[in-house]
Amino acid sequence: MVRLHVWISGRVQGVGFRWSALEEARRLRLTGWVRNTLEGGVEALVEGGRDEVDRFLAWCHEGPRMARVRSVRECEETATGEFESFEIRA
Repeated sequence: MVRLHVWISGRVQGVGFRWSALEEARRLRLTGWVRNTLEGGVEALVEGGRDEVDRFLAWCHEGPRMARVRSVRECEETATGEFESFEIRA
């Protein structure tokens, strides 16, 4: 199991990024969360198999159709298995 913390910047708020990330993570059977940041970006924490996490990361570079991703930063962390599902956080 892999845990990845991701920060996405660009035009990523107000374009359905969190809801699309929720759908993508659930499709890939990942657990964790996604939320907007005060700086105008989106932050996500995902856990799952290496291939699925890599696919989610690749998706983050594109996002939904209306998004304009400028940069994606990532940090691999130690997986904890603490999440039962994937959710949007406030």
